[in-house]
Amino acid sequence: MESGNSTRIISSFFLLGFSENPHLQFLIFSLFLSMYLVTVLGNLLIIMVIISQSHLHTPMYFFLANLSLVDIYFTSTTVPKMLVNIQTQSKAITYADCISQMFFFLIFAELDNFLLAVMAYDRYVAICHPLYYTVIVNQQLCILMVLLSWVVSILHAFLQTSIVLQLTFCGDVKIPHFFCELNQLSQLTCSDNFSSHLIMNLVPVLLAVISFSSILYSYFKIVSSIRSISSVQGKYKAFSTCVSHLSIVSLFYSTGLGVYVSSAVVQSSHSAARASVMYTVVTPMLNPFIYSLRNKDVKKALERLLEGKL
Repeated sequence: MESGNSTRIISSFFLLGFSENPHLQFLIFSLFLSMYLVTVLGNLLIIMVIISQSHLHTPMYFFLANLSLVDIYFTSTTVPKMLVNIQTQSKAITYADCISQMFFFLIFAELDNFLLAVMAYDRYVAICHPLYYTVIVNQQLCILMVLLSWVVSILHAFLQTSIVLQLTFCGDVKIPHFFCELNQLSQLTCSDNFSSHLIMNLVPVLLAVISFSSILYSYFKIVSSIRSISSVQGKYKAFSTCVSHLSIVSLFYSTGLGVYVSSAVVQSSHSAARASVMYTVVTPMLNPFIYSLRNKDVKKALERLLEGKL
């Protein structure tokens, strides 16, 4: 392919995955198929528990059900295509499929960001303003916050996709990743457009900073409120309602940060792909376990569901 060819001429990209060693392909396929099945089944189970148990029809579990649904979509945008490529011994992904995969990945990645921030706000109101909790975090506000998260995430995905569609790719179209990731695509372009590259890199960081800052503020107020509680038992009870969410936030953002750190430090064509596994596959897989093991209400409801005592 000659340098300067436009994106209209490109018919496909090539996803190099984690390793080009043919002896490791079966192991990678088995590992990711297992993790994907656990992720889908685990999150579906959480959703079923929340829907079936009337006492879990509260804002906190409404947001958790949405997070579980988003995590299923999040993982499904990347892993199935990788499994198909390994099974068919093909690394190719069509241009249209690559752009579509990037588009939906951006939506669900940002949704994870926003839902974690919304859940932090929910815990803030529940602990800092318990008497007004049902008034402030009502059904209309819950739906509005989730809907707003969807709208902003979709608009961001449209913005980034429209920029990528205008880029010119030339030379090598091999992506050292297991899915079409925005940063990887931007590195393949020969378009010298500073404003486009600035938007592609700055907007995701800005959205992540806004979400994370709101989470930090919520927990700053929560900690301040818990410190004012006189009894140790009261402090423990208040903090215990945040443990599961705080664990997921720590896992999601620490692994997301690890992607950029490892990509910058480790000079390996597959380093970004390996680091991305943590927040794209492992974190969505662990979320149901974190909430079911650390949350007594979910654990009891899960036991009742599995025993058929609904």
